[in-house]
Amino acid sequence: MLEIRDLHVSIQGTPVLKGIDLHIRPGETFILFGPNGSGKTTLLLTIMGVSGYEVTQGRIICKGTDITHAPMHERARLGIGMSFQRPPTIHGLPTGKLVELCGRGREMNIPDMARKVHFDQFLDRDVNAGFSGGEIKRSELLQLMAQKPDLLLFDEPESGVDLENMALVGKTVRCLLDGMPQGCSATLRQREQKRSTSGLIITHTGHILEYVNAHRGQVMYHGKLCCEARPREILDHIAHHGYQECLRCLTGEMYGTIAEAPLA
Repeated sequence: MLEIRDLHVSIQGTPVLKGIDLHIRPGETFILFGPNGSGKTTLLLTIMGVSGYEVTQGRIICKGTDITHAPMHERARLGIGMSFQRPPTIHGLPTGKLVELCGRGREMNIPDMARKVHFDQFLDRDVNAGFSGGEIKRSELLQLMAQKPDLLLFDEPESGVDLENMALVGKTVRCLLDGMPQGCSATLRQREQKRSTSGLIITHTGHILEYVNAHRGQVMYHGKLCCEARPREILDHIAHHGYQECLRCLTGEMYGTIAEAPLA
């Protein structure tokens, strides 16, 4: 689904990503950990094609197509969708109209879809105008439900979400990843068998792991990837030892760590 080869990215001449190699198979969910300022959001925005992120070296390939320098709308048409951590406010555009545009002419029952994420009362309001953190997340999820992308990028889906709404957000993310954005009545085995949608999720807290079946994970530190292992093992290691151990791993000073743990 996604292959990244030796990716180097700069922002206003400052190197941020320094040789990223990453692959995500069809139907696979990949979790990305890392402290603030490590380059995680830069990676997602670069994959999505947001302006201001200069690829100075390397390639991004999605579904066999080189999108390294493709404009954002071509990436969206190819099947990449993203839930932004801090999406902009768009005055003059009702949220319901944006959801309709995301559907690209498909027949949809938007009010019914909105009810599934408790958002039906917000469709007439301008996009993100005066929305709380949780409302912004639900708006983003509704847009993805309409778009039905093949590759989903989530930038901290737990950010700004209170405990009451976390279950709703988590279950909706799982439905999107399972390729069933309008309902999750199937069993876990049935979802895994039919699944072809892939996901790349940034998380700090790890709460999203309570709801999604994540297959692999890595830590990003100072613009580089390290410590590939099962996501829950990585999260447990970070909780007990902090990100500084990941820096040791990068410099080869650490032995017997999760970097050597067997993968699923």
